[in-house]
Amino acid sequence: MTAPELEEYIAGSKRRGFKPGLDPVRGLCEKLGNPQDSIKAVHISGTNAKGSVLAYLTSVLRSAGLRCGSFYSPAMEDDRETVRVGGRCISKKDWGIYWERIAKAEEELEKEGKELPTFFEALTALAFMYFKDKACDICVIECGMGGRGDATNILTHPLVCVFTPISCDHMQYLGEDTAAIAREKAGIIKQGACVVSSVQEQEALDVIRSTAQEADCPFETAELPEKIRYGLSSQSFELKAYGRLKISLSGAYQPGNAALAVKAAEKLVQKGFRISGKALREGLENAGWYGRFSVLGKKPYIIADGAHNEAGAKALKKSLDIYFPDSPYVLMMGVLRDKEYEKILRILSGRACALVTLTPPSNARALDAVELAEAGSEYIKNTTAAGSVEEAFEMALLLSGNERPLIACGSLSWLAKFKKVAEGRKGKR
Repeated sequence: MTAPELEEYIAGSKRRGFKPGLDPVRGLCEKLGNPQDSIKAVHISGTNAKGSVLAYLTSVLRSAGLRCGSFYSPAMEDDRETVRVGGRCISKKDWGIYWERIAKAEEELEKEGKELPTFFEALTALAFMYFKDKACDICVIECGMGGRGDATNILTHPLVCVFTPISCDHMQYLGEDTAAIAREKAGIIKQGACVVSSVQEQEALDVIRSTAQEADCPFETAELPEKIRYGLSSQSFELKAYGRLKISLSGAYQPGNAALAVKAAEKLVQKGFRISGKALREGLENAGWYGRFSVLGKKPYIIADGAHNEAGAKALKKSLDIYFPDSPYVLMMGVLRDKEYEKILRILSGRACALVTLTPPSNARALDAVELAEAGSEYIKNTTAAGSVEEAFEMALLLSGNERPLIACGSLSWLAKFKKVAEGRKGKR
């Protein structure tokens, strides 16, 4: 398969859209030798913070000397980046080889008259094949969306099931309220796993606990961090068994995410993995993850945060209140049409002195910048729509007067390009 042929094949796979259910991915994996049955895994579900918890845990496992695979979504720039071993994404050569295997398996499925998998389902199967072939000691797998019907749920024997905060998002697929969404996400729990959760809304916590009990799985919640010292370059907090721990990721929510990763690591130790206290500390401090209150500049402060739902907006507001308690800020925002963007605007409008909207590029679900600006003008008087990420950034810089913080938020689909644009400004100074 040539590079153009591969590109076209993947594009065709993406055109199949999204369908909940596991039959197509199971059929594909059967043709590929069921690689998911050969890997040891931590399975992460939840609404927000899945990526951050994955980043902390994989960093800890790598510091412990373990060969660790990781799979997450969505990709920021290149689909290959979602499949990693030892912190490195799958090579272009291997990417092509594994897609050829998938193409051959799909040919067989088509001849048999069976439904072909979606792109995410095929990508999940690819990741499991790759991790098996690379003989990973442990893999950290993030659900794409939901849990029970998510392609990653073909995992047959996860060692640990991890639940980040659950809130309302993707309601058209997952359920009308927190309890219904929690039931869908708790569908990843399987007998033999340890189940750990962050602090949750009570209805979500009740669902996770009862599902764990039904599967005869031990269940624990993560310890709440104490004596937190917030900072934009590094932070620290205390957990009873470890004393003070340091992290490099900013954001008011990151100590809690790190504490959940610590709890997951403890369960892996109970399962026989060797993770020293030193590895735990080094891993937490060295973890990196873009798009969660990431600092891209300091004069003015430029922050990128993928807050794209109500819970994410509330978490971002809490961080802004902690790090910039007295400062008005300029908001840059681009979202997908199916998000509750008016709730996000209402939550973040309090100290926003201006709003610049943009249309997330290269995404069919993107909400037009003008339409978002019309909604935003109800909450922020000084609102304007930009024609591109570059134009939005220049507008926002002017409105900030190079003093007020500039906060880029919304869907992750445009924050990768924003990172390049913001870092390009550094090179010109």
